[in-house]
Amino acid sequence: MKGFPGFPDGKMRLTQVPNLFFSDLLPIIDNMAELKVTIYAFWALSQREGQVRYLRLADFINDTEFVKGLGPTLKLASEALLDGLERAVARGTFLHINIESADGKMDLYFLNTEKGRTAVEGITRGEWRPNPDEDEPITLLVERPNVFILYEQNIGPLTPIIADELRDAEQTYPPRWLEEAIELAVENNVRKWRYILTILERWRQEGKQDGTGRRDTQKELRQPIPDEYRDIIKR
Repeated sequence: MKGFPGFPDGKMRLTQVPNLFFSDLLPIIDNMAELKVTIYAFWALSQREGQVRYLRLADFINDTEFVKGLGPTLKLASEALLDGLERAVARGTFLHINIESADGKMDLYFLNTEKGRTAVEGITRGEWRPNPDEDEPITLLVERPNVFILYEQNIGPLTPIIADELRDAEQTYPPRWLEEAIELAVENNVRKWRYILTILERWRQEGKQDGTGRRDTQKELRQPIPDEYRDIIKR
């Protein structure tokens, strides 16, 4: 079973899910595919803009990161996807409508909300039609740890080796230490991972008082400096 490293420290993007999902809908969903497509729809619809939000069947199918979690093979995953959608429609979570477009038939899915019901009625009465050219593809992206972003913004491009070392560092040092070590590397104009790691190791071996002021932290760093960095650190 594939493991999950845990949620990173710091601010994360969130997806709103109605409380009724947990109180009324979740207890009666008895199929894993149905549960997955339902939760996925809350996230995917939040990526859309505009007053009327919907998902096409293609949005589900084309998101390979999502689909591959529905079955061991593409065939079984696709079958599970269609079954999950059919169950969600039958339960009343989704509203499904099929329309003709320039590219052929298009399956649309709306959440069964007031806006969703109004949109389906509008399509049925011919009052409006979605424009498929305006739909941007939606896909799940693997959220990268905050330390990756912090490193790229302050030190430089990530390499596979640096990425592995950053993952190891996350397991070894507190998140705040990583942030402060990168900040100090920037302040001292030594944008190198080995220098950052030297700071972290010194704090781990000699102890670090997290409650010290900024001035004390800089003084702590500016004591013994590794020989390889003496010529490039500006005091």
